[in-house]
Amino acid sequence: QVQLVESGGGLVQTGGSLTLSCAASKSIANFNMGWYRRAPGKQRELVAIITYNGNPNYADSIQGRFTISRDNSKNTLYLRMNNLKEEDTAVYYCRATQDTSIYWGQGTQVTVSS
Repeated sequence: QVQLVESGGGLVQTGGSLTLSCAASKSIANFNMGWYRRAPGKQRELVAIITYNGNPNYADSIQGRFTISRDNSKNTLYLRMNNLKEEDTAVYYCRATQDTSIYWGQGTQVTVSS
């Protein structure tokens, strides 16, 4: 079992930046990690993933604006979000996967307003 706790969400103006963190209760070194989001009235969607060995992939909608990273020594996953747009407003979730095991955090709200 891995408990995941997201933090860093909040209210930000269009064009602003935020960094989300996801703290894990145990080592994530062998986990593939990811950020997902659910906007109001929409299904949860992939934002970015990073493999256990550090290879990132991004959704087209945030390519070039968001950066996913991990610090295995701190058991923490990050998402740096720049040039935020109103359509980035959503609850952001952290996910950890290993083999067939999948763990989710409870989410953190990001609201982008003009």
